[in-house]
Amino acid sequence: MKMILRLVVLLGLLPMTALAETHTVEMLNRNDSGPMPFAPDYLVVQPGDTVKFLATAPGHNAATIDGMIPEGGDAFVGNINEEIEVTLDAEGVWGIKCSPHYTMGMVMLIQVGDTPATQADLPESLPPAAQTRFLEILKRRNG
Repeated sequence: MKMILRLVVLLGLLPMTALAETHTVEMLNRNDSGPMPFAPDYLVVQPGDTVKFLATAPGHNAATIDGMIPEGGDAFVGNINEEIEVTLDAEGVWGIKCSPHYTMGMVMLIQVGDTPATQADLPESLPPAAQTRFLEILKRRNG
């Protein structure tokens, strides 16, 4: 019994980041949703989780979209053809793009925490193809 009590106490002392998860996103040229997708294109994570972007197909990167970073979040830009891992601590909706294919609609949403993305999270300044892709993602996600 003493051993179990010690284990419970030790587990209670571990930082919350010890429970963090790593999620994988592929950067592709095409899939069932069309050309230039992230897969998945909508991801739900918890604060402190890590997202690993894989350069599955050549010519892509992952970067935050200006105006689509939650308060307290840090922008990031990955290199073309390189894997990038980011830990997301700021709760809210993160807009992600592939820099060279942004105007072609290569975007995704990451929900950090419990509040789902809505159309109100989309800035008016998005390129038309990115706006269209985001609306498709939200429709598929929210029914």
